[in-house]
Amino acid sequence: MEWTESLKRSIKYMEDHLMEDMGPEDVAAEVFMSPFYFQKGFKIMTGYSVGEYIRNRRLYLAALEVLSEREKIIDLAYKYGYDTPESFTKAFSRFHGAPPMQIRGSGGSIRTFLPLTITVTIQGGNKMDYVVERMESFQVIGFKKVFSFETAYGEIPKFWEEFCDRCRNGRYEEDVLRTVKDCQVGEFAISVDDMEGQKQFHYFLAGKYNGGPIPEGMEVFEVPACHWAKFRCSGPMPGALQTVNTRIFKEWLPGNPEYDIAMPINIEWYSMGDIKSADYESGIWIPVKQK
Repeated sequence: MEWTESLKRSIKYMEDHLMEDMGPEDVAAEVFMSPFYFQKGFKIMTGYSVGEYIRNRRLYLAALEVLSEREKIIDLAYKYGYDTPESFTKAFSRFHGAPPMQIRGSGGSIRTFLPLTITVTIQGGNKMDYVVERMESFQVIGFKKVFSFETAYGEIPKFWEEFCDRCRNGRYEEDVLRTVKDCQVGEFAISVDDMEGQKQFHYFLAGKYNGGPIPEGMEVFEVPACHWAKFRCSGPMPGALQTVNTRIFKEWLPGNPEYDIAMPINIEWYSMGDIKSADYESGIWIPVKQK
């Protein structure tokens, strides 16, 4: 399914099932996409995570019912998916700036949050710098961690900070530090959506595995053979990579006549050197298949 049509269909699905127990994986399944790529693209295109969009829509509709005064606040709390009236009041206050009873009593203003519409802007001038090439399977070694789709954007940078701090201060065992150096761990960041039915994905902070012992706390992962669209990024981190990532989902994927995403894996490649340098090289690799 074409990318922008998938997003439009996903929004319709969420609107049609807004009052049901629904998560990102359910929406992704409706449009036949991996939860990882769907949520990544949805966040970039709309500025919201899937969970944020659903919560915001529910809280807006709840506020309309608060103003109508037809139902008790406690009944609205359960109706809109909250376990307790207290948790509903807290979320409502954070979103609208006042608790339900205050808005009901004073007829105060509420925050409007209407269904999103998806549009595509055709950009001109600069073509994206990428190549598509087939790579045989290869192995990487590194550190694996499970992240939630909802919180990954904030937690992954902390994972990197911890890794860099432990390397700088020698807070790994000697065999781990040796492997990090020999295999250039940190060259790749690999996201793998292989946790079917869950709201999480595996993230590998890794380098190419050259064989030999695998130190405790590290893991080996095999990247399958595939064609990869390799997008080149040049400039200081994280801005350069974020800019290219946004362009992939807003310009390259929508309406692409040649390629679809082939599997739920995303690779970020990092060169050696000063990540704040104006000519620092990095890249984003997307697994693709011809339509």
